[in-house]
Amino acid sequence: MRRKPVRTLSGVTTVTVLTKPYPCPAHCIFCPTDVRMPKSYLPDEPGAARAFQNAFDPFRQVESRITSYEAVGHPTDKIELLILGGTWSAYRRDYQEEFVRRCFDAMNGRPADTLDEAHAWNEDSEHRNVGLVVETRPDEINPTELAWLRRLGVTKVQMGVQSLDDAILALNQRGHTTAQAAAAVELLRAAGFKIVLHWMPNLLGATPQSDRADFLRLWEAAKGGLGLCPDEIKIYPTQLLEGTELYRFWERGEYRPYDTETLTRLLADVKPEIPRYCRVNRVIRDIPSTHVVEGNKRTSLRQDVLAELERRGQRCQCIRCREVGAIAVNPEHLELEELRYAAGAAEEVFLSFVTPSDRLAGYLRLSLPHSMRLPADLFADLQGAAIIREVHVYGQSLGVGQAQRGAAQHIGLGTQLLDRAAELARQAGFRRLAVIAAVGTRAYYRARGFDTGDLYMLREL
Repeated sequence: MRRKPVRTLSGVTTVTVLTKPYPCPAHCIFCPTDVRMPKSYLPDEPGAARAFQNAFDPFRQVESRITSYEAVGHPTDKIELLILGGTWSAYRRDYQEEFVRRCFDAMNGRPADTLDEAHAWNEDSEHRNVGLVVETRPDEINPTELAWLRRLGVTKVQMGVQSLDDAILALNQRGHTTAQAAAAVELLRAAGFKIVLHWMPNLLGATPQSDRADFLRLWEAAKGGLGLCPDEIKIYPTQLLEGTELYRFWERGEYRPYDTETLTRLLADVKPEIPRYCRVNRVIRDIPSTHVVEGNKRTSLRQDVLAELERRGQRCQCIRCREVGAIAVNPEHLELEELRYAAGAAEEVFLSFVTPSDRLAGYLRLSLPHSMRLPADLFADLQGAAIIREVHVYGQSLGVGQAQRGAAQHIGLGTQLLDRAAELARQAGFRRLAVIAAVGTRAYYRARGFDTGDLYMLREL
């Protein structure tokens, strides 16, 4: 018996933890501030409430979440760990290392003396880490920071760009520019990280018309965009909360939130423009509606937007809308698609297995850099390398080594994607293939011809 099966229908079990309250270097006018929480979080948001209940202790947060998953019948041997809490890069590095180690201690079921020891144990742990996510700001990204994130085991970075209009960014006191956001994305891609961007419509100074144009700038430069091309996106419409500086603008009549109908129409306008290689993780923050002073208070906005698209006779082709979910998969009927697009200083290849009904069973992100964008002394593994940034197979998460009739997992799709990526990299003139492997996936890649490098796993071509 399994309750809420959708929680693990994306192929992994997600565990979210929060860091302790700590000063944020930014002064965004829309962010709530609560001394009990990290910046921008409120204590009654679901994930934040669990963190608060566990006094922000990383071990207790991970252990309690795993226990709750197991209690309702979910597999917990493939854990994607999301570390949230404002700006990760602003925390002291000794705190960061201790926090990550204690998360791994909880997954391993025993304490380690060092992070390296905790990593080593996790390679064959009962609860293996298959992805490690942190969130930070564009102005915190540099090569040294990225090398440090790899030492910690990070594979995915969430980053708030919020807007691609410098005037809007300045008005909302974001503290960074569009150019800094573009440079940060380029460095993240060059280092192989999965890239999740946050975008905020309805900021101070924006209109529905300007937001539509702003959203399109996220994508391919060939279409007039900036070529940021995020792998995943979180759409976080600005929510008017009491106690923020934005609230004072509203009191003076200088800011007006979009109502639900306006916001739904806006998101329905832009959602069909999202490329097939991008996943829309969220379309609204998980802030309880009781905190919202004026404007949209519906937390089910995704369903509203999809209903509006259906009314228009349109569909969204993002990954989230095409995931195979609980649908049975016949491997003989899957088609391998290759989608190529330019993104900054690299050509990206999105390899995907799709069903006849265009459901996505699995995919691989291959980056073919035009040149080395990172210091050779910090990223020696990437010299002459094409980079696999992600391999993901969808469907109900299954235990390591398990199989299930009709399931997409554990039928060899990942191995086929890796072999095709190696072939494409070889054809493009690369002499090695690097993969940004999570700690708990090292054994998987080792069994498929990859060796452990300094920060990445490598397969000579």
